[in-house]
Amino acid sequence: MTLALPHEDVLRHIVDVHCHPTDAAISSDSMDRLKITVCAMSTMISDQQRVRDLATLYPQKVVPCFGYHPWFTHLIAVDENLPKEAHYRSLFNSLVKVHDADILAKFCHSLPDPTPLSFVLAELRHNLSSFPSAMLGEVGLDRACRVPFEHLATPRVLSPFTIPLNHQITILEAQVDLAVEFGRNISIHSVKAQGATLDFLSRMKTKHGDRWNEISIDMHSCGLSKETWLDIERKYQNVFLSLSNVINSRHPDHRALLAACASDRILVESDYHDVDMCTEQTWIILQTIADVKGWSIEDIWIDNLEKEKWGTVRKLEENWRRFRGRNDQVPALKGE
Repeated sequence: MTLALPHEDVLRHIVDVHCHPTDAAISSDSMDRLKITVCAMSTMISDQQRVRDLATLYPQKVVPCFGYHPWFTHLIAVDENLPKEAHYRSLFNSLVKVHDADILAKFCHSLPDPTPLSFVLAELRHNLSSFPSAMLGEVGLDRACRVPFEHLATPRVLSPFTIPLNHQITILEAQVDLAVEFGRNISIHSVKAQGATLDFLSRMKTKHGDRWNEISIDMHSCGLSKETWLDIERKYQNVFLSLSNVINSRHPDHRALLAACASDRILVESDYHDVDMCTEQTWIILQTIADVKGWSIEDIWIDNLEKEKWGTVRKLEENWRRFRGRNDQVPALKGE
C-alpha cells in the first residue's frame, strides 16, 4: 500500500538529515521526483566521490556529508609504516586467544591494503573546502559491529573480529578536529557505546571550547536511553536528536525518548539507501513525532503563519535552521 504524502508545497520544507542514497544506483528520474532535502552520508573510501558527484549535480536537494563510518575504520592505518598484515594484526591479535590463529591469518590476507590516516584527512579537508554546505558524517563509535571476512562481498559473512574502540576513537577524533576547524556540523553514529560516546563529547567540549559550541551535533537514529539523552540535553546546547523509522521503530522505547526530548532538539531522518524511499520513510517518522508530541501535521502550506499555529513540518524545519546554525552557506530549503 502506497503511503499518502502531502502536497509538494509541504514536502519541500522537510529535511531528511541522514540517508545513504549513494549506496544504491540513483537515476536522474529519481532525483527529479525528490521533493525533500536530503543529507547524503558517505561512510568509506569508495563513496566519498559518489557523494561529491551527487551534491554537484543537485546542489539544491543534497547536503553532502563526508566521513568514515566506524564499521570501516579498520581499513585506516594510524601507523602508516606498518605493513598490511602487521596493521591488521595490531587490531585483531588480542582476539586470537579465543579464535584459531589460522582464521586471523586468512582474514588479514583477504582484506585490502589499509588507507593511511593522512590520506583520509587530506581528502576530507579537500571535500569540506570544496563544499561550504558539507557536514561531517557518518562518523562515530560502534562496539557491536563485526568485520566481514571479505571486504565488500555480497552476501556479507561476518568474522568473529570487532574493531578496537581505541582505534575507532582515534579515527573519530581526527575527523571531528577537522569539522571543528571548518565549523561544520556532525552526524554521529553510536551503537553499544553509550559511555564512550558521552566521554568523547565531554572531551571534545573541553578540547575545543567555544569552537565546539559553534557547531551542531546530530545523534543519528538515536538509541540512547531517555535518561542518557536528558543528561546530554542538559550539558550540551549544540546536540540534537534524530530518529528513523527503519532503525528506531524496532525499539519500543523510542516513543518515550521522543516524549522526553525537548521539542526544539528533534530532527527527522530516513537512514535509507534508496532515494525513492527517503521521502516516505522520513514522513513515517515525522508522523510518529507528531503523534508523540501531540502536534498537528500540515496538509497545505501557509506562508507567514503565526508560531502558535505551527504544525510538525514547520517545527522541524525551524529545528533544522537552528541545527545548521552558524553555517550560513548551507543551501536554503526549497521553500525559503
